[in-house]
Amino acid sequence: MKRIRETIIVEGRYDANTIKQCVDAHVIETSGFGIFNNAEKRKLIEMLAQKRGIIVFTDSDGAGFVIRNHVKSAVKGGCVKHAYIPEIEGKERRKTAASKAGLLGVEGMTPEIIIDALRRAGATFEDEPERESAGITKQDMYEIGLSGGTDSASKREELAVLLGLPRLLSANAFLAAVNMIFNREEFLQTAQKLNK
Repeated sequence: MKRIRETIIVEGRYDANTIKQCVDAHVIETSGFGIFNNAEKRKLIEMLAQKRGIIVFTDSDGAGFVIRNHVKSAVKGGCVKHAYIPEIEGKERRKTAASKAGLLGVEGMTPEIIIDALRRAGATFEDEPERESAGITKQDMYEIGLSGGTDSASKREELAVLLGLPRLLSANAFLAAVNMIFNREEFLQTAQKLNK
């Protein structure tokens, strides 16, 4: 089992169990929205971000993004990386019904998807070198039409789907994700498909 240096932040215990079956890593649960009322846990997460780095790994639904953004804003300094799972329709085996968004969460992902998402987030695997940023800038985003325009959000959403990322990413989160996941050429080639 591959060991990861960063602490992985997830929503709940089933997500934590799934992660621990895939990689050897320190995992902390936010208890869903419980993180909003738990100052001690937020302080611990901030300390871990400063000491060893964290990877926020929440579901690709609205609630997951609210929790992700809360954790990100609570951390003042340190290394915060973001792992994203693809939007796959379905329900987890333990549940009787699908989530409100109808998407599988972290706990419903295969080990291959989990490891790929961590790798794409820039996780530090002990036996592998760290990945460098692709150097995609806000100016690139503007020139491609992914920010600053009237239909930028919809173009970003469309490109996110093409790249296998969640549609709900803000412009800044999208930029951070593509810089960690893709090289510059891959990104620009895929972005050109939007204009065809």
